[in-house]
Amino acid sequence: MNGKVIIFSAPSGAGKSTVVGHLLSIHPEFEFSISATSRQPRGEEKDGVEYYFISADRFRELIAQDAFVEHEEVYHDRFYGTLKSEVERIWSKGHVIVFDVDVKGGVNLKKYFGSSALSVLIVPPSLEILEKRLRGRGTDSEEAISERLAKAGEELSFAKGRFDRE
Repeated sequence: MNGKVIIFSAPSGAGKSTVVGHLLSIHPEFEFSISATSRQPRGEEKDGVEYYFISADRFRELIAQDAFVEHEEVYHDRFYGTLKSEVERIWSKGHVIVFDVDVKGGVNLKKYFGSSALSVLIVPPSLEILEKRLRGRGTDSEEAISERLAKAGEELSFAKGRFDRE
C-alpha cells in the first residue's frame, strides 16, 4: 500500500454523497473512487462517472479473477465493489482516495487498508427522516424504499464500534 484513503459510509439516503461532493470540491488532492455495480443507472448517471456499470455475470467473472479490493451482493444480483485497478489509478497520481460506500463496504475497506484509512460513518437523524429523503429522490419504487429502510436499520446496528468516526 502506498497511499491514504478516507472512507465515508452510511445507509442509502443518509447524505454521504453530499458530504463527499463538498469535500472533493475543496480538496483537489482528494479523488473519488468510482465503484463498480451491476445495477442499472439512475436518472442522469453515466458509466465511469458515478459508477462503472457492468452486468451481474461480468461482475461474477471479475470476482473470480480477484479484481476487487472488496465486493458485496447487496440485493439479489445487485453487486457493488471496489476494483483494484481504480485504487491503482488514483494512487498513481499521488492522490488521497475518497470512498462513498455502504456500511459493509466501509468495514471491509477499513480491514483491507488498515491504518492507511480513516473510516467515517454518517448516521441519519432518524429512520423517519431517512424515509423522507428516499421518497424525495423520486428514483425508487415502494418496494425498493422498504428494502432500503430495512437494510438501514441492519447497517446501523452492524456499524456500532466499527468506524473511526461517527
